[in-house]
Amino acid sequence: MWDNHQALTLLANWLFALAALIVSYLITQLTINSPLFPLKEVSLGGNDGGLKHVTREQIDGVVRNAVAGNFFTVDLEATRKAFVKLPWVRTASVRRIWPHGLEVTLEEHMALARWGSSALVNFQGEIFNAASDEPLPEFEGPEESSSEMARQYTVFKKMLQPLHQNIARMSLSDRRAWRVHLDNGTILELGREQVGVRLKRYVQVHDHSTAQLNQQLTYVDLRYPSGFAVR
Repeated sequence: MWDNHQALTLLANWLFALAALIVSYLITQLTINSPLFPLKEVSLGGNDGGLKHVTREQIDGVVRNAVAGNFFTVDLEATRKAFVKLPWVRTASVRRIWPHGLEVTLEEHMALARWGSSALVNFQGEIFNAASDEPLPEFEGPEESSSEMARQYTVFKKMLQPLHQNIARMSLSDRRAWRVHLDNGTILELGREQVGVRLKRYVQVHDHSTAQLNQQLTYVDLRYPSGFAVR
């Protein structure tokens, strides 16, 4: 073998590759575990001045409890998931900033309405759990209908603007029937079909019909084909 030049060359190349692999592994381990690359700073990127509900104390709490390791070993996905667990956080992204930092970018939920006794609904129709003192309308319906209710609320709200009437509560029954409670105390029964057409009819005739009754309407049933009943 020792007289075989080709075999010696192959052996030398193999030993060199093995040595390079070992050295690379050792350098990687030394770098990963080196005290020269500790995480010293976690900064907020993009929207640090736009956070209305997430506090710096909450962010620091996540950093203390969820961020472990150094610049190379920190688990970015686990850190991201820890931030998403904060009540008002809708999305989170985490990236490394060389040589000692992390940058966290958070998107907050924007509350559109209340859902049940303790939950909220955002503008995307997603239900989330958080506390809010804002005067928000209330949604009531099957949980899987939250996105549909958010879209329909936006449509109804725009249609009611000419009357300067706002929605205080909106419900969707299991049979897909819509009911709207206005902030003036009036209940609009829209039913299951052509709800947009029925609400438009109410808006169009309000000023020269219902408004001239000179009394506060408590209930308007708009499920009739060509009219509505009031009381």
